[in-house]
Amino acid sequence: MLRRRSDDSLMKEVYDLVRQIPAGRVMSYGQVGDWMMPPLSARIVGRVMYHAPDSVPWWRVVGKEGDLLIAKRDPRMAALQRHLLQQEGVRFHEDGRVDMASCRWKPFEEER
Repeated sequence: MLRRRSDDSLMKEVYDLVRQIPAGRVMSYGQVGDWMMPPLSARIVGRVMYHAPDSVPWWRVVGKEGDLLIAKRDPRMAALQRHLLQQEGVRFHEDGRVDMASCRWKPFEEER
């Protein structure tokens, strides 16, 4: 049986995971959701990340294909996200997407 969480609990769980993403690495919204118990949709993770406090490295969460999805809402935020990721050494393809093959973080991979 799946347990229900409060909104605060759900947000804390997502933020706790995102805080663990190392500099220079990224996770997709769906990947973050898949690590939650029970799993969350990428859309819900996106909504949670919209409210992320300053202590959460929001820029390390991207679309599954490496897109900077925040550009749909605010192109300036996408420029900031790209800048922050580049400062951490994240590689981008010529089309502006993050190179997910080299930069995707797979948390606790050794445990799965």
